[in-house]
Amino acid sequence: MDDNLNARRGESRDTLSPPEPEVAEHRELDVSHSSIRVDVGLLDKVMNLVGELVLARNQILQFTSGQADTAFVNASQRLNLVTTELQEGVMKTRMQPVGKIWNKFPRVVRDLAAECGKEVELELEGAGTELDKTVLEAIKDPLTHIIRNAVDHGVELPETRVAAGKPRTGHIRLRAFHEGGKVNLEILDDGAGIPLERVKQKAIEQGLVTSGRAAQMSEREILNLIFLPGLSTAGKVSDISGRGVGMDVVKTNIEKIGGTVDIQSVPGQGTTFRIKIPLTLAIIPALTVTSGGDRFAIPQANLLELVRLEGNGSAAIEMVSGAPVYRLRGSLLPLVYLNRELKKPAASGEQATNIVVLQADDRSFGLVVDEINDTEEIVVKPLGKQLKGSSNFAGGTIMGDGQVALILDVLGLAQKANLLAEIGAETAAHHSRGASEVQDNRELWLVFRVNRSGQLALPLSLISRLEELEPSTVEVSGNHEVVQYRGQIMPLVPVAKTLGMEPENRGQSLSVIVYSQEGRSVGLVVSEILEIVEEEITVEGRGQQAGLLGSAVIHQRVTNLLDVPGLLAAAQIPMETRA
Repeated sequence: MDDNLNARRGESRDTLSPPEPEVAEHRELDVSHSSIRVDVGLLDKVMNLVGELVLARNQILQFTSGQADTAFVNASQRLNLVTTELQEGVMKTRMQPVGKIWNKFPRVVRDLAAECGKEVELELEGAGTELDKTVLEAIKDPLTHIIRNAVDHGVELPETRVAAGKPRTGHIRLRAFHEGGKVNLEILDDGAGIPLERVKQKAIEQGLVTSGRAAQMSEREILNLIFLPGLSTAGKVSDISGRGVGMDVVKTNIEKIGGTVDIQSVPGQGTTFRIKIPLTLAIIPALTVTSGGDRFAIPQANLLELVRLEGNGSAAIEMVSGAPVYRLRGSLLPLVYLNRELKKPAASGEQATNIVVLQADDRSFGLVVDEINDTEEIVVKPLGKQLKGSSNFAGGTIMGDGQVALILDVLGLAQKANLLAEIGAETAAHHSRGASEVQDNRELWLVFRVNRSGQLALPLSLISRLEELEPSTVEVSGNHEVVQYRGQIMPLVPVAKTLGMEPENRGQSLSVIVYSQEGRSVGLVVSEILEIVEEEITVEGRGQQAGLLGSAVIHQRVTNLLDVPGLLAAAQIPMETRA
């Protein structure tokens, strides 16, 4: 009986279990039917055709806006919907995971670590994050260079790490993720960090920054110095890499595709590079403007806000060291006139001033144009050889009415106008002057008021920042007013009251001059920031009042010169709590 039962069980297994080769064959057929191989050239051709379809869609939509035929309007809306979905579908076919270019990095790290005598572990996170094929190819070399730097000059030798209380094996993490319609890439290492003092000293030695300006620079500004051409903190330049050697090329390549790069470093703990890049370069949203009778497109990735000055708007524009600026919410916004940059005639007659506030390289500036039109999706077309060398344009596009519009290169415009000097606008002004002029006694002064009776001035080199603070942020600690500022408690000194002058009533916001030294800050509260001027002065009446150095003539007006250490002493702010 048992033999019969076992026989039936065996027969049941044979009946229910299909042969394994057939299962494998079915799986292979399923996989082969779910995907196909398509030539990249064909995908590019389809992408170009979709771009042309988007242009045709824009033309039809523009024509439809003035039509009353309901059937025609419905058909164009249907065309708009289908074109949008087709565009999204084709864009997805060009998307590739960023892990495709990461496959070589583990071997790169392993080989470099062995060559340098170090122990380094690489962690990859977010390898499935997708990017357009063109963008992916563009970031391959910058990423490789940053990782080589992290191994060669970031991570310390095992003995050094153990002596510092760290694990023998250094750790580098490469992370990718989507955020805000862009792809974020982070390269983190737990090495020695970037020595700020050495960066500062190298920049001074190579004439990239003056010693006076270097003393006033923030940590962020010092770190950004490594992106200047030729700056290196390495004791000897190896054939592998160097912190600063080639970093200017890394930044340039990332900015060419509309990306940004930021760096943070903590001495002894490590360095982090953060890169933000667009998902695609083929079809982008843009703002169209008119200037000098021609239309131009500005990528929305660089757009911050729009400002319109009604009536005679030029009256609100000031001149600082010969350069136009607009006071936007208490901050001086440098301006670039598009007509002047493109050598076009200025608009005639009194009309409103339109300012497009743009961001390039973490610096904001205003682009003055004649008219601001509308936003729409544009198809980026490469420039011809006649315009390829121009730094003003990044490409061209065909608008809805069939006319061609040039796409402005925001970064190129800012660089051409000398607005992107990492060491600040005032340092750029010093570099632009001849050697004989630099050697004179002229100095940049910040002129301000504390009441209606007169004006005061401070050397610009002593000032860290200008801020507009809300009165609601002011708190009281002991006998002093304070605010929470950049991770520290910053005391506020009312300049008028401390000098024994009649103070003005506080308005809706506080104008504060931030004075910093040795990592600590104090805020000088004034009534109004007037201007920045460059003067060679003669000080008179020294020592007549505590908190004042004396007086001088600035822009044909008698101006008191503020003595910050004396002012802080008069305000009874002890050394350990002040800047």
